[in-house]
Amino acid sequence: MRSAPWFNNFAKWSAYASGHSVTFIIAISVIIIWVITGPIFRFSDAWQLVINTGTTIVTFFMVFLIQNTQNRNTNAIQIKLDELIRAVEGAHNALLDLEELDDTELELIKTNYEKLAARAREALRKGKKDTKTPDVTHAKQ
Repeated sequence: MRSAPWFNNFAKWSAYASGHSVTFIIAISVIIIWVITGPIFRFSDAWQLVINTGTTIVTFFMVFLIQNTQNRNTNAIQIKLDELIRAVEGAHNALLDLEELDDTELELIKTNYEKLAARAREALRKGKKDTKTPDVTHAKQ
């Protein structure tokens, strides 16, 4: 199901704004003001309820906004990875869209890659290459 464009834009803006240092400073300021007002309100139940309710509401909505942004980022990364697999000669196109497989199929593929990695590390320990790709050399600075 697609989100409305206004919601996507709002979610992106909210995720950016919530991660900004100014937002953190505002949040700390609200807490400081709340603590300072404690003696004025005699640390009453209503005084405590204000911060509890406020933080609960903000947290509740932020979960959905951040999840929307996370879903969009995950989809974009997945598409980019799929494109790299598709474009690289020798890559297995069967690995495209792996996220749609069930856990059993994923575990089987993962096990095969773990075995491949173990063989490659063993080859490196023996001074052999693990691929046909030349080693990266570092330029002296």
